[in-house]
Amino acid sequence: MASSLTCTGVIWALLSFLCAGASCVGFFMPYWLLGSQLDKPVSFGTFRRCSYPVRDENLQTTIMVEQCGRYASFQAIPSPEWRICTVVTGLGCGLLLLVALTAIMGCCVSELISRTVGRVAGGIQFLGGE
Repeated sequence: MASSLTCTGVIWALLSFLCAGASCVGFFMPYWLLGSQLDKPVSFGTFRRCSYPVRDENLQTTIMVEQCGRYASFQAIPSPEWRICTVVTGLGCGLLLLVALTAIMGCCVSELISRTVGRVAGGIQFLGGE
């Protein structure tokens, strides 16, 4: 297979793919903040949480749900700042994956990535936060 990338470009493509994968895994995992509540370990990320309190109306008490799950809706995310973080981080991960997959395709397809396309992809990576 012919490649439109130099040796440096191939290394860039592989590192971009690994970094985009790590960013996406970090985005989906609920372990951004760790702590304890009601003597139980809790953690949460931008849109997932583990071991969270729920009000039991029958018993008129708060119980801990010891499982991981997503928020029921976008509005259920605790604060507007956290919602913005979810959107911005998700968009960044999407941009990083787009560039990484394009770079990987450039390793296999001749004349796919030119100098200008490489510079634009680098700018998109910068915006994506990598």
